[in-house]
Amino acid sequence: MVAQLEKTTTSEIIYPDSDGKPIADNTLQFRWITTIKTNLDWLFADNPQVFIAGDLLWYPVEGDNKKRVAPDVMVVFGREKGERGSYQQWKENNIPPQVVFEILSPGNTTKEMYGKLLFYQNHGVEEYYIYDPDMNDLTVFVRQNNILEMIEGIDSWESPRLGIRFQLSQPELNIYYPNGDRFSTYNEEKQKVLAEKQRAEKEKERADKLEAKLRELGINLDDIN
Repeated sequence: MVAQLEKTTTSEIIYPDSDGKPIADNTLQFRWITTIKTNLDWLFADNPQVFIAGDLLWYPVEGDNKKRVAPDVMVVFGREKGERGSYQQWKENNIPPQVVFEILSPGNTTKEMYGKLLFYQNHGVEEYYIYDPDMNDLTVFVRQNNILEMIEGIDSWESPRLGIRFQLSQPELNIYYPNGDRFSTYNEEKQKVLAEKQRAEKEKERADKLEAKLRELGINLDDIN
């Protein structure tokens, strides 16, 4: 009699890179997500051990591909920059994102946001920022005694982790770098670069005209130098 050995196979758990949801519901929400993410990239550009991502799925528990969330922006201190399909925490020295941002859209529900608050509280987030650009309203939660507690009086609030400052102004929130510069959009930065380029071109044009005039007068700048 031949005994047939049963073979047990363990199926590989797949952690999808996408949840099928759009990164933003409207242009206002998208502008704020990209502005915060881009400026944080600039702020920590020289620190290779700060990983920043927008709309990236975060899986906190190995073996559970249902427990996941995609913060609009997340910041992880202690993990190197680089490309990732998702943030699988057990592959990242089990370091959770310390700071997360959510930008509200009209489609967000109270139940959804409460669920995210519990998720972030249960999985190690230290600072949680919720900004509603339609209402120009900022809510801040900071971990105290292992609980994410809402901070009162957040106008001119400074992030303990990021060192950036939040100022509720009209018509919308202003965020400032530690050196006092304001967070700006890509278009604003592009305009600054173009303005500086135009200024440099005008300066060169004036210098060239001056040099030509001096040569007409018989003054050789090469001799002066």
